[in-house]
Amino acid sequence: MNVLITGANGFLGHYLVKKLLQENYSVIATGKGESRLPFEDNGQFVYAPLDFTDPYAVHDVFDRYKPAVVIHAGAMGKPDECEAQQWQAYLVNVEGTVTLLMNAADQRSFFVYVSTDFVFDGSKGSYREEDKTGPVNYYGKTKQEAEEAVMEYEGDWAIVRTVLVYGQPLSGRSNILTIVRDKLEQGQSYNVVDDQFRTPTYVEDLADGIVRIINRQAKGIYHLSGEDLLTPYQMALLTADHLGLDKNLIHRAMAADFSQPARRPVNTSLIIEKAKRVLGYAPVSFEEGLKKMFED
Repeated sequence: MNVLITGANGFLGHYLVKKLLQENYSVIATGKGESRLPFEDNGQFVYAPLDFTDPYAVHDVFDRYKPAVVIHAGAMGKPDECEAQQWQAYLVNVEGTVTLLMNAADQRSFFVYVSTDFVFDGSKGSYREEDKTGPVNYYGKTKQEAEEAVMEYEGDWAIVRTVLVYGQPLSGRSNILTIVRDKLEQGQSYNVVDDQFRTPTYVEDLADGIVRIINRQAKGIYHLSGEDLLTPYQMALLTADHLGLDKNLIHRAMAADFSQPARRPVNTSLIIEKAKRVLGYAPVSFEEGLKKMFED
């Protein structure tokens, strides 16, 4: 079965490709520019450069490879950039998704869309799949609009919402835990927010959950995250402890202390009972995720 992935050069994309190849899927990895993936074109894996905001390029790739499954993991994902460049964010996150959906419909592809906890306003936390969305920044708004487009797709679809994904980057892009490590190793102080609450997601758990959706052709919305409710400040302290670094360099801050273009929701923790029940999804604890992330 052919599975096409957008954003394959990205953080999650690397792990998705690896997991799908382990499960013997044929993978068409796409991304902007040349491949940064450590896999050989061997008949089971192929890389195709693709700007999914280009309708002609998308049509050509879909017509050539005829994917049975599409995992749309590509996005403009930095909230502050989306706030500052709203036209570009809309083009990538909304119009790009619609272009992919139109071509997926021609192939009757199962469409899996990777979304975000930022579709919620963060006023209550513990969000279930059926809870009302209401983003507080433009990034969340574009992801919400893309979700709505996916829900109108005439074929089979699934939406995956996830939270603050962490793990060992395979392509050099940092995340909060690698930033903590790098700054503390260099003796630099780091101000980290302590009044925003998340259920951080270990990247291998997220990739596994998405592949479980494909294996089962599980339709609808699924929340895939960890279960530990933590602030970024708490995550940073736990990382410093795990690595034996000086946590006195980590300074507790509040959201109001930062000047950021995009407002952040306060509590976007997700309830994952549906994924556990339907998919057998079983995420590791944050402590175990830390061990797995830094074991090498």
